[in-house]
Amino acid sequence: MNFKAFFDFLNDLSSNNNKIWFDENRSKYEILKVEFQSLVGKLISSIGEFDSEIRTLEVKNCVFRINKDVRFSKDKAPYKTNFGTYFAKGGKKSIYGGYYLHLEPNKSFLATGVWMPLPENLKSIRQEIDYNFDNFQKIMAKPNFLKYFNNLPLEKTKNVPKGYENSNPAAEYLKNKSFILSINLEDSVFDENFIKNITKKCLEFKPFLDFINHAIENEK
Repeated sequence: MNFKAFFDFLNDLSSNNNKIWFDENRSKYEILKVEFQSLVGKLISSIGEFDSEIRTLEVKNCVFRINKDVRFSKDKAPYKTNFGTYFAKGGKKSIYGGYYLHLEPNKSFLATGVWMPLPENLKSIRQEIDYNFDNFQKIMAKPNFLKYFNNLPLEKTKNVPKGYENSNPAAEYLKNKSFILSINLEDSVFDENFIKNITKKCLEFKPFLDFINHAIENEK
């Protein structure tokens, strides 16, 4: 994948986020879109080697549209300035946690987990952490996991959720409304080893994702 052309286009889009410019440059976008879809297909195959839930996904069910939904947004710019894809059981609209890849100039990152889960799923995740905190701590004790967990400004409740005591050893985790590991992607990662490096990081994150999805699965 030509990452330079990819980020050059997104930089230009950021400075010209309007339909007239986009229509004039649609041919460039279509080329990059195909390249990105190819990248996503390769990641599905690569991650699928160790995660069977990802193996059968189709590219079209993982890639997000570049068009923004501006109906409820103060920012009426019509296009996203990033390309994003989500690998999760059931695809990008799944209730399950997954692997999210975000490509944007100087803001690229890889995340794993679940963002703002449904109330019933959030309740199940908190319960799983409470019941199996020893196992959760062992997962979070892996190198850099605590840093990755605090890498995004995750929204929290002010107090410990109802049903739990302030003295609960898992109290700070239970306050979270999302459960995400995230790592920023430096420019040096965008090379011929990109697929390999992203896959390796997803494999490292998988125990955390398995814990989250086990909790969601038990809720059903």
